[in-house]
Order: sequence, then structure tokens, then C-alpha cells
Amino acid sequence: MLVTGAIAAREAGVAPATVRKWVQLGRLAPAGRQGRALLYRLEDVFAAERTTARAGGPARC
Repeated sequence: MLVTGAIAAREAGVAPATVRKWVQLGRLAPAGRQGRALLYRLEDVFAAERTTARAGGPARC
């Protein structure tokens, strides 16, 4: 299922800025677009969250 960055952030319990940061850092890749909005797979968002938390970095912005 593809969701917007705002929904992905809400589901992961992080700020939308955190999702954008994960993309910038290469931890998360958009799976598609809807107009101008980037779409993400929830499983990819959760994987990025686990990777960030495991690496000892801040999981939230």
C-alpha cells in the first residue's frame, strides 16, 4: 500500500520532516508519485525507522 509522507510519518510515529530526512540520507526511497506528492510503502518506512533506531541515531526530528 502506498501512502503520502504525512501518513507515513503518522504511522511511524515521527514528524514528516523525519521522513524527508530519511529520503535525503538514502534510508528511504519513494515508491511513486501522486501529483507532486511522493508516495512510500509503509513496510519501507518501518524498515527505515528500525534501521535508524538500531544505528543509534535519532529516530525522530
